[in-house]
Amino acid sequence: MDTFQPNAWGLYDMHGNVWEWCSDPLDPAYYADSPAVDPRGPDSGEYRGVLRGGSWNNVPKYCRSACRYGGPLTHRNDSIGCRVVLCPD
Repeated sequence: MDTFQPNAWGLYDMHGNVWEWCSDPLDPAYYADSPAVDPRGPDSGEYRGVLRGGSWNNVPKYCRSACRYGGPLTHRNDSIGCRVVLCPD
């Protein structure tokens, strides 16, 4: 649903639906000195799973892609998921 303007990649409504599982480990120090373009993420960290972007039950400051939270891969609840992107042909 295109409620807001699309981002730079033409995607709509990417923030605040669910915490998004990402594959990079959590290392809070990594992004302080990471590459500015397409950082690959740290090689190791306290948690293998990183949740990113906030969810429907968070205050606005957590609903942004730069917001990250580490969690065990076994953690499940109604505010964690993945994002499905349909690309036009």
